[in-house]
Amino acid sequence: DQVHLDFALEPTATRVRAKMHVRRTSDGAFVLDGAKLKLNSIKLDGTPLTESDYVVSDDTLTITKVPSKFVLETDVTIDPSSNTALSGLYISGGRFCSQCEATGFRNITYWPDRPDVMSRFHVRMDADKSAYPILLSNGTPGETGDAGNGRHFAEWDDPHPKPSYLFALCAGDYDVWRDDFTTMNGDHVDLGVYVDKGQAERAKWAMES
Repeated sequence: DQVHLDFALEPTATRVRAKMHVRRTSDGAFVLDGAKLKLNSIKLDGTPLTESDYVVSDDTLTITKVPSKFVLETDVTIDPSSNTALSGLYISGGRFCSQCEATGFRNITYWPDRPDVMSRFHVRMDADKSAYPILLSNGTPGETGDAGNGRHFAEWDDPHPKPSYLFALCAGDYDVWRDDFTTMNGDHVDLGVYVDKGQAERAKWAMES
């Protein structure tokens, strides 16, 4: 029903910690999709699992016994710099980018990577502040701040259930064309179009559209 994702962004070794709140809708083992992931640890309702509790293959993580409702925590490491398939999280132009459609999310963390699995996403990411001054994801921007050691963090909350192929994350150095908008209900909305450095003026048309 909901997932908290915590990204420690590093080009060659990004750590992704996922905490997902799950409820059973059918019988059988709990099977998650996952590719090119290094599994560091896994917990079920706060209890660490041993290798006898689950099976990892090249493209799945299977937990044979789970209750009807539970919290699963996984900790994995991925290498965005070597992701030349550009599916999942990768590096392009010195920036972190994501492409999860149609089944790229399984390259980020273990997940039932199907369009019928809808979840509310809360994202926290931290990265080197000088190299990646702007941290973006889906939804509403939340807390930001200093994370120490030259790093900073940002949080994003998307309260509307969505499939994993709509997940997005970008981190890098961008120019921004900013504006604002007032809805018919009188709500104030801040707007920003993020583009390559030196291209802000060219985003004016996008904003007007």
